[in-house]
Amino acid sequence: MYRYAFQGFDKEKMSRAVGLDLPISMKNGTMVCNAIRGKKVNRAKKILNDAMNLKTAIEFTKYNKDRGHKPGMGPGKYAVNTCKEILAILDNAEANAHQKNLGTELSVKHACIHIASRPFRYGRKKRQRTKRSHVEIVLEETKEEKKEVKEEAKTGQKKEKEGKK
Repeated sequence: MYRYAFQGFDKEKMSRAVGLDLPISMKNGTMVCNAIRGKKVNRAKKILNDAMNLKTAIEFTKYNKDRGHKPGMGPGKYAVNTCKEILAILDNAEANAHQKNLGTELSVKHACIHIASRPFRYGRKKRQRTKRSHVEIVLEETKEEKKEVKEEAKTGQKKEKEGKK
């Protein structure tokens, strides 16, 4: 049983997925998780697909020493392998949400990466370690009530203006 770092998981409104021992860099994974955290699932998938297709880079605000600038931003990178692994976990979390009959409006509540065990590689070169990380993603059902409240406020203001005339 995997122990998630995210506290306050609500089984009725949230779904989650985890990827264990993924062959991705901790530093690249941190920046990709920061890029998708707080976004809607469709927007997060678009960010990941654009990075995999070399259209839009992931902005590196940290771990950016000797990192080249990309169009429209400062230092960035097209982290193709990292985006591919995280997209698979995002799809898994979305499938878990559909299995729970959650709504179609989902957002990424929590996305983080942890260091996994790093065994030594085989071969002539001694003492080289592999890249391994654990990634966890939690999706939350977003409420559409906020839009309705805003619309009611607008219509209420219009009625007050009409009543004053």
